[in-house]
Amino acid sequence: MSRIFVTGSSEGLGLMAGGLLSEQGHDVVLHARNTARAQDAQHALRGAGVIIGDVSTIAGTRSVAEQANALGRFDAVIHNVAVGYKEPRRVETSDGLPQVFATNVLAPYILTALMRRPQRLIYLSSVLHRSTTAQLDDVLWQKRRWDGTKAYSETKLYDTMLAFAIARRWPDVFSNALEPGWVPTKMGSSEAPDDINQAHLTQAWLAVSDDALVTGQYFYHNQRLAPNPQAEDSDLQDQLIAVCERQTQLALPN
Repeated sequence: MSRIFVTGSSEGLGLMAGGLLSEQGHDVVLHARNTARAQDAQHALRGAGVIIGDVSTIAGTRSVAEQANALGRFDAVIHNVAVGYKEPRRVETSDGLPQVFATNVLAPYILTALMRRPQRLIYLSSVLHRSTTAQLDDVLWQKRRWDGTKAYSETKLYDTMLAFAIARRWPDVFSNALEPGWVPTKMGSSEAPDDINQAHLTQAWLAVSDDALVTGQYFYHNQRLAPNPQAEDSDLQDQLIAVCERQTQLALPN
């Protein structure tokens, strides 16, 4: 039995992955933004613990890391939490950061840096990461005209870069990224064409399977897939880590 923490798991793919892992006999801890969502998660997956915290803020993400560490070391962490790409304007958090970057990139970075190091790390990307390029000189969208889809796509590229950077820096951890497909979730919309019943399987497989003891790889439906080439650029990875360090005032442990 493994102990697994799934962020952003009060509904959608995070809850589906947590439910599957629980059915397989693993000890699953979910995560919800607030108490109401936590109650929904506990109702959906009875017996699961739930950590509460708003990971769109640096302080909220630090609190989630502290709560997770208080429960002990996890065998795997699935970085599922994300906000979508339909914001018509640049929405800022209380830290003065774009919500999409703070939630999708800085939250997994902070949790990776502060939580007790697990054996496996899984970062959710998107097919949209292939259609963009890294803009590390303006990750906060202060120079460019806002484009919600592009901003989201960039964060998913950065999530993939983060997974590969961790794989390179921490050889004792299996760190991988995946795309679940464009599926009909709240974020994906009802028009999404991919199979929702397949969308949560890869992250669960990467979290526990003996066949998934690999690192620095990108997956789609349990199969290796070539990512955006920029994700594998070690210089860009290091630049991203430096950006995250500056924005959070938190260094990634060696």
